[in-house]
Amino acid sequence: MTVIADPSQTTVHTFGAPRLLAGVAELGRVDLGHHVALHGEPVLRRRSWLSGATRDVNLLGRGGAGFPVADKLDAMPSGRVNVLVNGSESEPASRKDRTLMSSAPHLVLDGALVAAHALGSSDITIAVHDQRSYESLMLASQERRDTAGVRIVRTPDGFVAGEIRSVINGLNGEGYMPGGRRILPHHHGVDARPSFASNVETFAHLALLSRLGVADYARTGSTSEPGTSLLTLIGDVGGPGVVEVPNGIPLASLLPGQADAPVLIGGYHGTWVRSLGGLALDRVALRAVGAPLGAGVIARPYAGTCVLTEVVRVSNWLASESAGQCGPCFFGLPALADDVAALAAGAGADRLQSLARRVSLVRGRGACAHPDGSVQFISSAISALGDEFEAHARYGSCGRPPSDVLPLPGGVA
Repeated sequence: MTVIADPSQTTVHTFGAPRLLAGVAELGRVDLGHHVALHGEPVLRRRSWLSGATRDVNLLGRGGAGFPVADKLDAMPSGRVNVLVNGSESEPASRKDRTLMSSAPHLVLDGALVAAHALGSSDITIAVHDQRSYESLMLASQERRDTAGVRIVRTPDGFVAGEIRSVINGLNGEGYMPGGRRILPHHHGVDARPSFASNVETFAHLALLSRLGVADYARTGSTSEPGTSLLTLIGDVGGPGVVEVPNGIPLASLLPGQADAPVLIGGYHGTWVRSLGGLALDRVALRAVGAPLGAGVIARPYAGTCVLTEVVRVSNWLASESAGQCGPCFFGLPALADDVAALAAGAGADRLQSLARRVSLVRGRGACAHPDGSVQFISSAISALGDEFEAHARYGSCGRPPSDVLPLPGGVA
């Protein structure tokens, strides 16, 4: 394992030879000269090649949904289209995309150029809200001669504001908020044109795949999902920070020590599990067991702490991040947060029944993904933290000091 002291204060690890983070250990930020020495010039491919290659290596989007990139490419119509790189990493627990943009910005630009060339487009928009990432990308664009069609735009912070439809609406002057209808970017994107949209890590993988070819790209990772992934590890995880690991690696190898402890997989729209068991870094397999990788966050609180306090804190924050455009979100999430807080304070079985009823009323009825993701965070906590819920219901407390490993913006309590 290589450990990197990143200038952003995010510790970076690699298991095996780094790909996305190549050169970061030595340089902190990889400038154009070192980038070309490490990766070469971007290799531009035809659309048919890129579509076939992404399908051959089962490249899945790294923004949370894990949608097959080949399907996105195939869905794009011919004609005047554009490319949207979503660098609005609004998940408070995640640092992987910011680390990539600030430390390896040229790999992101390469990937955007690869996608644009394949689609016959000269219009690339990179949306990013983090100041350091914005400055790194701007500097990288100025270092090159092939970025005339690249537009880098600052976007506002905010959990819902980083969702791809929110970003598109904001870039189109309609406010950084998801619309009530779930219109996909390849139908209506930036400037009302079809847009090939994904997050920054996905584009970095497109750059690597185009440069390496299918066979070399697939030399690491699993047979079902070749390549590597960036994760953000938090809490009692052995090596907190951003880690690049081969796909297929057992998750337990990233979190040595206690075997039976609650773990949050996927971030604040993620899933609490009681044990990692036989779980591996495989997006399809994780989704099949109800614990999708989501934003690539894996967090484990420290033993002997009250994890329910984390659930209360994050649930309140999720409710405060409502876009306020539908009842399940505007009314449902605060009510769910109130139920969780009441249970932590000693409310009994009646309040637990109320929580279960509200979960069923909110799930599947929101105008965007925020209500469903929040419900997943809360409902999975009930299952994984049953002993803590029981102790709080009986005594008003579990007697443990509060856990405090999950970050919130601005130190929100």
